[in-house]
Amino acid sequence: MIKKLHQMGVRSGHMYTAGLASIALSCGVWFMSKNTERAGLDRADRWGIFIGEWAPTFFALGVALRIEETHRDMQEGEMGVFEQAESTRSRSHAGV
Repeated sequence: MIKKLHQMGVRSGHMYTAGLASIALSCGVWFMSKNTERAGLDRADRWGIFIGEWAPTFFALGVALRIEETHRDMQEGEMGVFEQAESTRSRSHAGV
């Protein structure tokens, strides 16, 4: 799933931004529900908690995408160095 998201163009920064937006939206929804609905503070708390629970998911996806980005960068960069080192290294017996 992470590879597919990466291929679709979703980057770790997008997920970190979504996590921060979720926190801000959670506070905003709590405040609006508290002041506009007559259901009381309990309902406002439920709305705030419901939306606030999205943030850890977005941050976790951001970390997974960051690992995918780093892994891809390292894999592309190291392949050329590895192939070059293999071609120039002389073959010898182990321990000699």
